[in-house]
Amino acid sequence: MKKAISMNLRERIVEAYDGKEGSREEVARRFKVSLELVKKLLRQRKRTGDLRPRYRYCGRKAKVLPEHGQALKQLIAQEPEVTLAQMKERLGLDCTIGAIHWVLKKMGLTYKKRRSMRLSKTGRTSRKRAADGDAAKAGSTRPGWSLSTSRRPRRT
Repeated sequence: MKKAISMNLRERIVEAYDGKEGSREEVARRFKVSLELVKKLLRQRKRTGDLRPRYRYCGRKAKVLPEHGQALKQLIAQEPEVTLAQMKERLGLDCTIGAIHWVLKKMGLTYKKRRSMRLSKTGRTSRKRAADGDAAKAGSTRPGWSLSTSRRPRRT
């Protein structure tokens, strides 16, 4: 994770530019930072009057907001079989289906669609127990065929 540069360095960069100690490119070279950082600091100061790091404003903005969470809960309560795509369509959300999935997961709601068939029962899958090791391998191949990759009949 990247660390923010110190307030001291931020202030020195802006002061050097304000004191006409060089262009933005020269200030960036002098303080061994990128030109984009110098531009960002000057733009941030002009817009907000502050040079402090703005962590809460960085990153991608959420498209599914808390008020959408309440609407999702209500929709699920009304229609338990609604799909994620239908949720997106009915609420008019401008996000991916995956985003809806993660919001529901974060809210502790799970979505599992069941097929309309009987539940499977646990039971034996074969009548007798298979042999261990080589005996099992021999019984699993057709007579006359070897286990090699060439698939030629064995000569006896």
